[in-house]
Amino acid sequence: MARLRFSFGTMGSGKSTLALQIHHNLSSRGLHGFLCSQLDRADGRVTSALGVSADAVEVGPRLDLFELALAMAERHGRLDYVVCDEAQFYAPAQVDQLARVVDELGADVYAFGLLTSFQGRLFEGTQRLLELADESSEVQVEARCWCGERATHNARLVDGEQVYDGQLVVVDDPDDHQVTYELRCRRHWLAGDSGDAPRVTAHAAIVEA
Repeated sequence: MARLRFSFGTMGSGKSTLALQIHHNLSSRGLHGFLCSQLDRADGRVTSALGVSADAVEVGPRLDLFELALAMAERHGRLDYVVCDEAQFYAPAQVDQLARVVDELGADVYAFGLLTSFQGRLFEGTQRLLELADESSEVQVEARCWCGERATHNARLVDGEQVYDGQLVVVDDPDDHQVTYELRCRRHWLAGDSGDAPRVTAHAAIVEA
């Protein structure tokens, strides 16, 4: 029976690497499916921090994922799976469409994404996935805060200072502010305390919160 599976984790927990691995393993077995992403570091591809990448469908806000899956199924005679990276950025309606892919087309859907934004709140896509998924689980590669504790939150820093307000998606700052991200435990995220941790430079174009 087909399932909608949602795997979540912080930045650096290996979500994209796992998405690429599942896509590779399934396609190598002769199964028909496709890979999706949104706001990745490279348009039209899924890329991991390890340097591995693969071509992917760029999921724009108007894309109907059920219609895309239906077209793929008709082209190949069947559809076995869909792998979705950066799924936190999907619109709730697109998550509903993924559920239809599972229920009406019988294809497995593997979705990967962040749980919360830099504001500490669920992304809309994440919330809908948690509501609809047959299975939800945390990626088992644990990222760490600068203090050594398990990282649970993604902190956004502007010119070295943690911020809790702002746009969910950051495009290159016209005022040349330096936008960086850090992984933090809840205590240091709430305190806005970065210790002496090195900062992770934001993506050059579009950044995940």
